[in-house]
Amino acid sequence: MLKKQTVWLLTMLSLMVVLSVYYILSPGNNDLAYIDDGKKTENKETTVDSAAEEGDATVEDISPGKDELFTTLRMDLDDDRSRAIARLKEVVAASEVSTEEKNKALDDITEIEQTTTKETTLEKTIIAANEYEDVLVRSNGEKVHVHVKIDKLTNEEVVQIMQMVRDEFGDVKVDVNYQQTEG
Repeated sequence: MLKKQTVWLLTMLSLMVVLSVYYILSPGNNDLAYIDDGKKTENKETTVDSAAEEGDATVEDISPGKDELFTTLRMDLDDDRSRAIARLKEVVAASEVSTEEKNKALDDITEIEQTTTKETTLEKTIIAANEYEDVLVRSNGEKVHVHVKIDKLTNEEVVQIMQMVRDEFGDVKVDVNYQQTEG
């Protein structure tokens, strides 16, 4: 059984590499791959006073970039989590690993999947509530980063987003950023 899982894993990883190379090298698909044009970007950081009463929140302006920024960040996050889950599944499948380690690996897989589900749900909730062009939510366990594609966020919007994050993730630190829309 281990051989079937290994073959399956290697097949999936090979497919992922082939597709990644295809998207990066194919002409006309520049919107799917991040291209460093050599220009330096500058971050502006502003602390929102009314949001600070809610907790530790920072609002940053991510300098305008190409439309693929959110797509690239999502793809990187998905790739990292897929690799982590694959490693954890190897631990579960290994015969020399103790039952405690296997249970811990299964718990970690469940936690990664739950975090991904919460992030996706929160993205949809924030977009539906405010009709933003795009929203990206990333959680690292201690802090939740929310990136919103809009020209400017008001203090009220930041507080509203922070409350939505706390409703979904509980009492965590929240970092709210925005990227100006192109146009």
